[in-house]
Amino acid sequence: MSSIQLKRGASDKSLSPVDQQAKIDDVRKLIGPVVDKLPVLCSDASILRFLRARNWNTKKASKMLKETLKWRLQYKPEAIRWEDIAQEAETGKVYRANYCDKLGRPVLVMRPGLQNTNSPVGQIKYLVYCIENAIMNLVQDQEQMVWLVDFQGWAMTSISVKVTRETARILQDHYPERLGIGILYNPPKIFESFWTIVKPFLETKTYKKMKFVYSDDPKSLKVIEEIFDLDKLDVAFGGRNPAGFNLEVYARQMKDDDSKRMNFHGSGCSSPFYHSSSLSESQQHESTDLDRDSNASDEGRL
Repeated sequence: MSSIQLKRGASDKSLSPVDQQAKIDDVRKLIGPVVDKLPVLCSDASILRFLRARNWNTKKASKMLKETLKWRLQYKPEAIRWEDIAQEAETGKVYRANYCDKLGRPVLVMRPGLQNTNSPVGQIKYLVYCIENAIMNLVQDQEQMVWLVDFQGWAMTSISVKVTRETARILQDHYPERLGIGILYNPPKIFESFWTIVKPFLETKTYKKMKFVYSDDPKSLKVIEEIFDLDKLDVAFGGRNPAGFNLEVYARQMKDDDSKRMNFHGSGCSSPFYHSSSLSESQQHESTDLDRDSNASDEGRL
């Protein structure tokens, strides 16, 4: 049984904890022997997120999880270090805030108007690094994070459709149920055109989690007030925390987290991805097995 207790969420009213566990066991059987070789990546908590993302369809959830296992074996997101992405971080375009929301969820602040590189590969790598860091810093019994997007200085040239599409794909395909809510703060009028292009990339569940908030709209600001302690929230979002982003301080924090990750053994961690700093070389052949098995599963998306 996972360290995260199986519960009935708002969307899980039809499934009792016993039924949820049966679904988890079915997915584990469908995945096959890989479960025994990558037990942490196939934990109950992890499988449960994939099941929720696929509306409890075990075949679709197992295919989705297999493809994520294959992606992790090839991309090795847990092996990315600060030195690999430091240039991408220089402007503070994406960073983990020094505060959480009222539920204890880590917050990724995103400022696309501060884009400083032209490398889609580097931009995605940095985003993955930040997501992994946020997951590593989850408190016990919390699985989700908050994305807080500041549109100050944003223009249509700030981020490409290609990067946006890949961001949506990675988040939805490989980090299901990790996003609790995404707040789009003060998007300019021109963003509506961009949003029209982006919306088709988003699954229904993801799209519904995105909230538009405007500093001059008291009604939309209630979203901020309900989610955050304003004494901790960055002043840029209407809070009273003047700290902001400091590259030197943040670099030290990330390097410290990298060191912890290298020695992390996963004791009591809610994430199934942090039992070791990297997957062993002996596990690389599993990618071939996952490739073969995935072809036999249903495609299915939300």
